[in-house]
Amino acid sequence: MATLTKKDSASASSQSSESASPHPVYEAQAGVKAVEAAEKVYGRYSNLALASYIYSLDGVTTYTYLAYATSAFEEHSLLSSITVAQSIIIACGKPVMAKLADTTSRGTSYIAVLLFYVLGYIIIASAKTLGAIAAGIIFYAVGYTGLQLLTQIIIADITTLKWRGLVSALTSTPFIVNAFIGSNISASIVKHSGWRWGYGMFAILIPVSLAPLIITLFWAERKAKKLGLTSAITEFTGQTLTQRIWHFTEQLDVIGLLFLGAAVALILLPLTLSQTAKGGWHNPSMIAMIVVGCVLLFVYIGWETWFAKRPVMPTRFLKNRAFIGASWIGFFDFVSFYLTNTYLYSFIIVVKPWSLVDATYFTETQTVALTFFGICGGLIMRLTGRYKWMLVVGLCIRLLGVGLMIHSRGAQASDAEVVWTQILQGWGGGFASVATQVGAQASVPHADVAIITAVVLLWTEIGGSIGQAIAGAIWTHTMPQKLAAHLPDLPAANRTALFDSITSVTAYPRGSAVREGVIAAYDDTMKILVVAATVVSVVPVLFALFMPDYHLGDAQNAVDGATLTGEPVDSAPVADSEAQTAERR
Repeated sequence: MATLTKKDSASASSQSSESASPHPVYEAQAGVKAVEAAEKVYGRYSNLALASYIYSLDGVTTYTYLAYATSAFEEHSLLSSITVAQSIIIACGKPVMAKLADTTSRGTSYIAVLLFYVLGYIIIASAKTLGAIAAGIIFYAVGYTGLQLLTQIIIADITTLKWRGLVSALTSTPFIVNAFIGSNISASIVKHSGWRWGYGMFAILIPVSLAPLIITLFWAERKAKKLGLTSAITEFTGQTLTQRIWHFTEQLDVIGLLFLGAAVALILLPLTLSQTAKGGWHNPSMIAMIVVGCVLLFVYIGWETWFAKRPVMPTRFLKNRAFIGASWIGFFDFVSFYLTNTYLYSFIIVVKPWSLVDATYFTETQTVALTFFGICGGLIMRLTGRYKWMLVVGLCIRLLGVGLMIHSRGAQASDAEVVWTQILQGWGGGFASVATQVGAQASVPHADVAIITAVVLLWTEIGGSIGQAIAGAIWTHTMPQKLAAHLPDLPAANRTALFDSITSVTAYPRGSAVREGVIAAYDDTMKILVVAATVVSVVPVLFALFMPDYHLGDAQNAVDGATLTGEPVDSAPVADSEAQTAERR
């Protein structure tokens, strides 16, 4: 590629098991050089814990305020449009933030995250129109996705392969606590302080929580400069302002990011808006957006292949077995997850005689299991030095959990059966998530860690959007038919009301003909979703079988055998040869 300077490998020991020739090592950009130098003077950032907690608290509380915010302006029907824009920004913002972290520094990127976060929440909290709320959501989404990504990048910067899975999983532990207290916090704020304060308080909490980490990063980078471990961290070497701007544009690959963002947005928008757009899929604009999006996707590929100086996704990634496997595992896993999860809360509220609190706790069961078993998976990877077969086992456990929902999904299943399907999915998902990420990051030199993490997460979230769209299409087209089949004597207007609102359903007591008919309709529709999810869940298992089996040792990655400071580790095992893999089997 024209974008990166290849260097000869130090020795044949740093070969990947996928190639007989030495793996090329690529020149790191300024942000990577800075963090490697900073690692020499300060190698552990305990301040990540505080940032991770606030990120978790934000994720489990602020999404509930949006419904109240849109209702305050009597525009609740536009809620879906705002969330669609937010999801697209969260997906497409990851490559942008990864490139910024690589071309500048990690500390600079955190400042950008902080500014977007605070500005977004201030705009929302002080909004006088729904348009202002939408604008604030866009700014906030950039900060939110940036914080999520940068946390994983920093973990990859400061941990060796054998510790990375465990440390990454530990940063998710706040979700265990916030899964149960988050709903109480948001309910209390809505009741006593109002949705504006719910957003506004994070304009204070985010700077306070990120300040120690940002200060630490800049201190370490400055200390490294004073010790002569790195030069001034800048790649914008043009002599004039125009040259500097163009150099920045090349290094950040702004044109490629614009093509990618536009393509993803135009492909995802119809998938999420088709249910509310006039005429649905018969609306010509739906098809037009998908066609233009696909065309731009090919334009993006052409730009990245032949013109980009520092491409977002270099073509060498397409020859990387671990990257391809991790991307498709994440993609299909999220398709499967959202097929079952999109309407799970509504389903439980209707078919189970549980309180709202119990139903909320149930929906958090999988999140808690994901976090707990993710930590267990990280510990297993630390003790065994392997990730592949834990990944395969995890995906098989997740497949079992999804498959059991075909029988144990609601009204006819015991409470224990229903809960265990979620625990099994969280168990398998926890193993798979940490193993997939570590496997992808291990397959590239440090210079590529940020962008490969971003692209894998981008592709994963695209899968989630497609899963939501498929679930919405099945639900919208199947549920009215099932309601008519099970409640043939009920007037069509009443059936429409039951379809549109779960509160209309819960107004009927358990045991009544109407409630039992709705339960049967929900049960039949959910069965279709679960069967589809089970079929899709088989695909990640197949991709996991073809993942390379890297050894997780003391190196930053399994390609060039370098330490966290960028120096070679002569004794670091990187990947098994074909003979070693066969012998171990």
